[in-house]
Amino acid sequence: MSQTITQKLMLFFPKCECEKPIIYHLVKDYDLIVNVYRAKVTPEEEGYLVLDVTGTEEDIERAMDFVRTFNVTVNYTGKGVTWDERRCTHCGQCLAHCPSGALHLADPATRQVGYDESECIECLACIRICPFGTCASAF
Repeated sequence: MSQTITQKLMLFFPKCECEKPIIYHLVKDYDLIVNVYRAKVTPEEEGYLVLDVTGTEEDIERAMDFVRTFNVTVNYTGKGVTWDERRCTHCGQCLAHCPSGALHLADPATRQVGYDESECIECLACIRICPFGTCASAF
């Protein structure tokens, strides 16, 4: 029996494919558990989904093969928010606005801010609050 895994994925939809019930099929036809973090899917423009899918590796791959039949691009890096350490001044303004703790005080002695990508839920609060553009969205 295959082991259950969770993968963070980003799906980019062309304009013409945004009205398809793709998530429904991932759950029903491929036995996946889907947790959507962020979504912008409208029939008038391109769209995206940032999600975790949980299932067997085989089921996830079969499901992504299905998704690609709609000209949807699948990004396996799951990297929707980036943090540029070189731009960070370590002012700490972002810390109180990060609900997951992805942005955190890495070293209390030096007040150095750290970023743990695996904890990021892509709420985009850091992008709105950082005056130096340290955080950026891939969208």
